[in-house]
This record gives sequence, structure tokens and C-alpha cells, in this order.
Amino acid sequence: MGMRSDQAPRRRRQGPVTLRGKAIPSTTTDQRLLDARGPSDWVHTDPWRVLRIQAEFVEGFGLLADLPHAVSVFGSARTKPDSEEYVLAQRIGAALAEAGYAVITGGGPGIMEAANGGAVSAGGKSVGLGIELPFEQSLNDYVDIGIEFRYFFVRKTMFVKYSQAFIVLPGGFGTLDELFEAITLVQTKKITRFPIVLVGTAFWGGLIDWIKNQMLPAGKIADVDMDLIHVTDDPAEVVEIVKRAHETHERLLEERAAQEELVAEGGNGS
Repeated sequence: MGMRSDQAPRRRRQGPVTLRGKAIPSTTTDQRLLDARGPSDWVHTDPWRVLRIQAEFVEGFGLLADLPHAVSVFGSARTKPDSEEYVLAQRIGAALAEAGYAVITGGGPGIMEAANGGAVSAGGKSVGLGIELPFEQSLNDYVDIGIEFRYFFVRKTMFVKYSQAFIVLPGGFGTLDELFEAITLVQTKKITRFPIVLVGTAFWGGLIDWIKNQMLPAGKIADVDMDLIHVTDDPAEVVEIVKRAHETHERLLEERAAQEELVAEGGNGS
């Protein structure tokens, strides 16, 4: 038998959420919001975090919306200014700026500082997307446009959305995280315009060999997936790879627009 209406459990709608019976709190959302005497724990709850996440997306999109064509450069924060890798990152940052690209980094020290500094030295635009960490790490002095994020995944979205390429110099776990996320996004065609360039054949050679000799024969990746990664030591070649991929992408967009225009004209009987 069905439950009579007078026996039905209490029900409350809170926006899109429905609560019944014991799940209904003793106070309403408005009461908790307006009661200045209430506890402050609510600012640490998941629904409140959603608003902070939303705010980070809005702020990031607003700050970077007018950014020209840009390239993200990744690498270790531990790289010393007197090292060959630091100088190489400076040269790459400068070369990208001279080619008309803004340089985006994580905004920290090491490789990030070097790439930002190289861009500034060449008169280019330097961007730093920082992250809140347990240890203090402020944006480096070469960042023209900077923003600090609370959430890694929001920051990653900004790197991908506003870049035409990923340049990856030697680094640690964070660098590998960014590298493999980029490869996965290109492999699954979530993004289509991304060349991924590893700088440092000696550093990356072992990883490339492992991918080629372990993952590929085991069928974990396809032959064509190896073409997603470029490896070089030459800053000029880095820029050439980026420019070539960018020009190819622009040409494909123009061809697609022309085809769509022809189809539209045919549909109009012109």
C-alpha cells in the first residue's frame, strides 16, 4: 500500500536540491547567512568553495582575454641562475617574444623566472600564473601580468586555453604533470593546435626511450602518438616548431571558414 499524504515525510527544496525527513536542517540557508552570531565554518564548506573556484575562473579569463598569441614554458623552480638550463630558458623566452608570442610560465623562480626574463629583455609580454603552496613562493620580478591561483586545475585551464604551444624544459613532478596532461589533451583531441616541445635531449632522452621501448610495443599508445612530442636543444628550432604549427592551424581555420561559406552560399541558392 502507498503512504497516505498525512504520513509523507517532510520535504524542503533548497534551490535545485531536495531534502526529506531527517536530512532537513533546523535552519534555512538565509538564516545561516544573515545570522552574524553563527559559526564561521560555512566559509570552508564545499558549496562555498565552488564560488571561490568560479571566481578564479572569472578572474583568470578576464585578465588573459586580451592576451596575444602565447606559449607556455615549464621547467624546474630549482634551476639556478648560473646554470646552462637557466640561460637556455632565457634564450627561448627572448626568441619567442621576438617571434611575437607572449610567454606564460608558472611565475616562480628557476626556469620560469628565466623564461619570463628572456621575454622581457626582448620587449615581449611576460605572464605568470602562480599557485598557492605550503611554502612561500611569490611571482618573480619579470612577470608583467600575474595572478595567484588557489586551485591547480583552474590554473591548468588557463595554461591550456591561452597558449599555442607547450615548451617543457627539465623539471620535476610538477613539470611532468603539466607535460603528460598536455599530451593527453592533444592525443584525445581536446585541443588540436598544440605542439609539445621537450628542450634538453640528454634530460628527456631516457623518458622518450622508455615510452618508445615499453609503452609503444605493449600497445599502450599508437605509433602516431610519438609524433605528438618534439625534442630539441636549439631555441631557434623551438620557435620554428611553434610557428609552423601555428601557421598550419591558421590555414586550416581559413580553409574551414571558406568551405562553410561555400556551403552557406549553396544553401541560399546563389
